[in-house]
Amino acid sequence: MSLTTNPDPEPGSTAFIPLEANPQLMTTLIHKLGVSSALQLHDVYSLTEPELLAFIPRPALALLLVFPISAVYESHRMAEDTLVEPYKRKGEAEPVIWWRQTIQNACGLMGLLHAVANGPARSFIEKGSTLDEFIAKSIDLDPEHRSRLIEQTPALAEAHKEAASQGDTTAPEASDDVDLHYVCFAKGTDGALWELDGRRKGPIKRGELDENEDVLSANALNLGPLKFLEREGGDLRFSAVALAGSLD
Repeated sequence: MSLTTNPDPEPGSTAFIPLEANPQLMTTLIHKLGVSSALQLHDVYSLTEPELLAFIPRPALALLLVFPISAVYESHRMAEDTLVEPYKRKGEAEPVIWWRQTIQNACGLMGLLHAVANGPARSFIEKGSTLDEFIAKSIDLDPEHRSRLIEQTPALAEAHKEAASQGDTTAPEASDDVDLHYVCFAKGTDGALWELDGRRKGPIKRGELDENEDVLSANALNLGPLKFLEREGGDLRFSAVALAGSLD
């Protein structure tokens, strides 16, 4: 199983134990935080073979892509980020809600927050739950204060720690450097495909989707995840999990 991290945390930031890219652990974590048992995370065994994609219940509400932090990726990320201003939007009118990552090794939690808080997935969050209250508080905050809210919500840290300590592999120390990272792709309220990554300057609109297209549609995959594979030359350490209906 893969481990995810934040390679460049801010000085003085806190640190989390890296979370395995393990659908069972992730599902347990989102259920603990307040997502309905009607949803779960699923392994995505291929982004290009229809017969393997067919194992995922549809519609798929979010895709978490796990990939190695390489020189090629970092060069692309920094070049793209120089072309945009830091994100400052807030409020109900946002097509997606985005949080900037300030906690080392919290990439797993950030990806899951972006997955469950955007698009149709948000309607599966139970009223009064940790996630419901956290998102409600986040909506009217700017990105800086949203990040502080993550740091100041102990229930998120506690649930993450419990999940991260139960992986198939021995859990690293919170301060360890792990070279895998991941981003979330979700469909916004505007119908577009958005890339959500706490290391970027804000959410990135990758292209338009038709009403009947989800994040595993051919169009969505070509707009987002497959570009990572093309750029990295098919690095075999890429993996993915999807948020979709439960099989139970």
